[in-house]
Amino acid sequence: METNDHNNPAGEVLSQSEVERLLAQVAEQESKATVVKNDGEKEARLKDSIQAYDFRNPSLLAAAELRKLRVEHDQYIARLAALLSIYLRMEVGLQMSKLQTLPYGKFTESIASPAHIVLFKVEPLRGICVLDINPRLGLTMVDRLMGGAGHSVAQNNDLSDIEAALLDQVMQIFIGEWCTHWRAVQELKPVILGHENSGQFLQTAHSDTVMLVITLEVRMADCLEQIQLAFPYATLEPIVRQLGVGLNPEAQIANPAAGPRPRWNPELESAKIPISAEWPALEMTARDLVNLKVGDVLPLDAEVVNSVRLRLASIPKFTGRLGSQGDKWAVEITQTIKS
Repeated sequence: METNDHNNPAGEVLSQSEVERLLAQVAEQESKATVVKNDGEKEARLKDSIQAYDFRNPSLLAAAELRKLRVEHDQYIARLAALLSIYLRMEVGLQMSKLQTLPYGKFTESIASPAHIVLFKVEPLRGICVLDINPRLGLTMVDRLMGGAGHSVAQNNDLSDIEAALLDQVMQIFIGEWCTHWRAVQELKPVILGHENSGQFLQTAHSDTVMLVITLEVRMADCLEQIQLAFPYATLEPIVRQLGVGLNPEAQIANPAAGPRPRWNPELESAKIPISAEWPALEMTARDLVNLKVGDVLPLDAEVVNSVRLRLASIPKFTGRLGSQGDKWAVEITQTIKS
């Protein structure tokens, strides 16, 4: 049998190392795929690095971005529960049961009937957002606003115009607190656009539009129902872009100290905090201590004046040097004591 191998013109038998090298080259070629970029340029990439895209169920949010959004919305829900409890003058329990991305068509199909749907916009962001509240829960909140006990109402029908107007006051807290939560990223303003009573009539976005849907379980006394908040990706895109800075490892290395600045509580401006100054203790025998009397002088080391410790409400916070300012003793702060 003749062999037409350009690399082996003499028909010699390949060695074991040459066979293994050829097999490795074939395996490497099979593990790569040709990728065409936007500019038409072709590039070879590993098949494992290429992620399949489901055009029927598109998701524009990465797993890390979804985890960050879940953490942020957990904080939002905790503050929202406190605000609702104060506004309705009764305990309101909130818990996030789901956070997922869905096409707009599937989201509208998941809305139960009858329903009370609030359409709102977050200025200056793009897109129309949706808040779906169970009518029984909405009527229970309205009953509480009108002086009722806040127990679950028996009927589960559509809300009247007056009831919808009263419920909008509570819905303003929902979407207003959501906007307030992102104040560090961007100043947002909520605007209620209108209402619907069925998901079949919603046409605020294309059926393939990706929506971030947050499902909340709300408990008021014996009433336990759900509320859904849905945001188009166009609305979340500027916020997600800002969150992406914190998710980028290179950005964290470049600015490791970056982080949210603590918010000052203006109610603490008039609070009075006792401040005391002390220096290292002077040791003496018990006999000398008993014999102390008015007029005695206690010698101190000269270095004591450079190691005065300041206490704020009995907690050591600073060290400084002893001196005077005008006709008063003073302490110049030289170092912060780390707790």
